[in-house]
Amino acid sequence: MASSSPARAAGPSRPLVLVRGAAPARRRTLRAPPGAEDAAIVALALGHRTPRRARALLDASGGLAALGRVEDARLVRALGTDGARRLRAALELGQRAAIAAADERREELSSFAAVVAWARPRLTLLAHEEVWLLCLDGRNGLVAAHGVARGGLHGCALTARDVLGPALRDAASAIVLVHNHPSGDPTASAEDVAMTRQLALACRAVALPLLDHVVVARGGATSLLELGAI
Repeated sequence: MASSSPARAAGPSRPLVLVRGAAPARRRTLRAPPGAEDAAIVALALGHRTPRRARALLDASGGLAALGRVEDARLVRALGTDGARRLRAALELGQRAAIAAADERREELSSFAAVVAWARPRLTLLAHEEVWLLCLDGRNGLVAAHGVARGGLHGCALTARDVLGPALRDAASAIVLVHNHPSGDPTASAEDVAMTRQLALACRAVALPLLDHVVVARGGATSLLELGAI
């Protein structure tokens, strides 16, 4: 009968030794790599392993800027209901982050550029037209912003009462009007000019300065003040 060898007594555990020259473990990051293409970031938002489907969707939509204007039904056909919801949520979150960043930087709306910076993240990606009233204090600080009209692709109706009512309730010292052109062309239309002139007359009647009426679009922005409509 073979004799069993005695069990070896457990000795003290050896300390871990860092081998000289060994590379440390690469730290994981949640951010997309610098310079990553739009399709790769969309794929990350959707949980896809490769950007193939995301790239096809971007190509069919006309790029990242146009992706937010794609109809829900079309997104569902391309990505399924869950994928479409994930993409909508990601786009909405990105837009809200841009708006929040603009709000942090904003102290006053004392220039055309400042008004455009306020309006661009809110309005230029919309597929319909919206008119916003910006009520300012005596230092051109933003007191309140009101959506006063909403229409379709080609315009919306607006009266002086729609603008003056909220402005007077907010005791605004001055106002700025801003609206978007979903077509992407910021050129002021004849209707824009006529409406601005009528509103400027109404504002003078109640001693409320209309500082500007700004049109924003994907292709740029236009000041009705600079066009002589005010």
